[in-house]
Order: sequence, then C-alpha cells, then structure tokens
Amino acid sequence: MTRIGLLSDTHGYLDEAVFNYFESCDEIWHAGDFGNIAVADTLAAFKPLKGVYGNIDGKDIRAVYPEHLRFDCEAVDVWMTHIGGYPNHYSPQVRKAIQLNPPKLFICGHSHILKVMYDQKLQCLHLNPGAAGKQGWHKVRTLLRFSIDDKRIENLEVIELRGN
Repeated sequence: MTRIGLLSDTHGYLDEAVFNYFESCDEIWHAGDFGNIAVADTLAAFKPLKGVYGNIDGKDIRAVYPEHLRFDCEAVDVWMTHIGGYPNHYSPQVRKAIQLNPPKLFICGHSHILKVMYDQKLQCLHLNPGAAGKQGWHKVRTLLRFSIDDKRIENLEVIELRGN
C-alpha cells in the first residue's frame, strides 16, 4: 500500500499544516503551479515528490518537472498534468490521448476547484485537489489524501486548510 498526499496550486505558499497532514504519507504528488522551486525542494526534502509544472511555473521548475507525468503506483496507471479538465470537459491538450489510452487515475490542478469524479465512459477516477496556496479566487484551501493498495484507490480524504 502507498499513502499519497496530493496538492496543487501552491503559488509559492506552503502552509506548515501540510507537513502534519502528510506525515503519514509515503509520497507527495503536486499537480502544478508550485510557484517557485523552494516549494518543490521543501516538499521533496520531506517526502518523495512527484510533480508536474503548471502554467505559472518558471524555467527552474520546468527543468525538473514535466508537463505530463504518467506512471504506475502499485497496479494503478496514473496520469498527472496541470491543465487537464475533467470528465466530459477534458482540455484539448489531453482529450484525444485520454480517450485513446485512459489511465485509471487522472489528476490535474489549475482550476482551484476541488473535484473528485468518476468517468464512467473511461473507467477513470479524476482528482483535482483544489488549491493549497493563498493566491487565486478560491475561498477554502484544500488537499487530498488517499491510499493505493494493489488496484484499489481507497481512504480518500478531503482536507481543508484553515486560516488566511
């Protein structure tokens, strides 16, 4: 079993509470818009980090993190990208590829809107952790925490970060 802490859209701000919430996690996944390389480096020093760059991320982050990351976790095919859309509204950049070869877990950020949706057509779970940073129009900062055990994605929790 692998325990995952998932966040996105930190925009250069990393709440100290993230470390408490992700203490029990084996890995941290960041779905883009780190904001600066210090956020990525701090997370990577805490736990193994997988991430993708977002539209606001500069050359330093883009040199380390790809736009799309496709990998297996346990026996689950995962695709993570920053701008991906959601079921029935996938972005043009991913629409054809996701329909031709859908993953079991599709993760993106960008919208600052927390979404957990199952795409019946593609048999794919879509996760967007919302935004963990302070910059943007969102009113509540959010994270996701879950486990992958063999082929099962389970124990999904939504975490709301308090304060401004």
